[in-house]
Amino acid sequence: MFVPSPRFPIPQGTLDMLILQILSLEPAHGYGIAQRLEQISRSVVQINQGSLYPALHRLEQRGWLAAEWKQSETGREAKFYSLTSSGREQLAAEKDSWRRLAGAVQLIFDEGSQA
Repeated sequence: MFVPSPRFPIPQGTLDMLILQILSLEPAHGYGIAQRLEQISRSVVQINQGSLYPALHRLEQRGWLAAEWKQSETGREAKFYSLTSSGREQLAAEKDSWRRLAGAVQLIFDEGSQA
């Protein structure tokens, strides 16, 4: 019998959208972003550093994030990321695309349940 894991890999391209969403709430450092994703998703979404930091760098390069070094809660210097105005525009576009895709998938699932 197949028992789904409470954790699963997120679909390709979804990580960027999730990072933008987390940073739309408030600026955060990398570890804080990972913690927040895990907390809000009730531990379903867990991001490893090998995926998170390249994504943050990529989003910063695209101009969707701004970063500055500040002191973290632990007293150490950490790079804090915040959303830029173009990042907010990108997030809105990503959310719209996601809603359209989710709606289309739901239509397909609903059609299958009518048979």
